[in-house]
Amino acid sequence: MEHLTATALEAGLGEIRRSPADHGRIELIVRRPAENERDVLLEGALDAAEGLVGDTWQERGSGGTSDGSPHPDKQLTMMNARAAALVAGQTGRWGLAGDQLYVDLDLSYGNIPPGTRLEMGSAVIEVTDQPHRGCKKFAARFGRDALQFVNSPTGRELNLRGVNAKVVVPGTVRVGDVVRKAPV
Repeated sequence: MEHLTATALEAGLGEIRRSPADHGRIELIVRRPAENERDVLLEGALDAAEGLVGDTWQERGSGGTSDGSPHPDKQLTMMNARAAALVAGQTGRWGLAGDQLYVDLDLSYGNIPPGTRLEMGSAVIEVTDQPHRGCKKFAARFGRDALQFVNSPTGRELNLRGVNAKVVVPGTVRVGDVVRKAPV
């Protein structure tokens, strides 16, 4: 796939901004069983200790912890499906971004700040304050302009690269499940 230019990416912002604010939908679930491998799932189990069951989150560790252990506030990554469609193209390429959940929901900082709880399927997750940014792998897969786009001030405000989250109520999620803000 040819990578989009900065101009083409900017032109897609309007569609991303039209994402639903309160009631969205799970569009794709992706498990990472090993580095650079992806399993597309119709259904996944979210566990408070493991994150997405069968994903390698626990094995990957984190540079954000003093001992390199997995960061508890980076159990899950979730990306706006419209942003994924813009940078990746067809749905079969979305998983290359490396996120587990792709949702049609406004993930902007103003709409889903850290601490927001989201109900999906029978699970509840909480968006954490850990930033989720594009990296060298993202640039290699989607282009340098896409990396700059998601990491730009607008990209960070809209959380175009996505958000980090943790499981607070274990449960099952399915493609097509409603995603909604939990009552405060």
